Amino acid sequence: MDKEYWQENLKLIRNCLIVWFVCSFLFGIIMVDLLNHIRLGGYGLGFWFAQQGSIVVFVVIIFYYARQMDKLDAKYGFDKKEGDKE
Repeated sequence: MDKEYWQENLKLIRNCLIVWFVCSFLFGIIMVDLLNHIRLGGYGLGFWFAQQGSIVVFVVIIFYYARQMDKLDAKYGFDKKEGDKE
């Protein structure tokens, strides 16, 4: 049971890190010139990702991870505190 829990947890972490890497490194650094042809609020999309977008995506990932971990904890019964009655 613990092994499956940690496998799912690590899969969730891996997927969150992939999304963050794509938004911060690929969109904000590698593909910045290509994305700057698309305008967002008067600025190039690549510039937006480099300055704000990766931070916004990171905050969204934090809330997503917390929600998914609550579900995972409930699935494996780790959501109960000591002393809680069933």
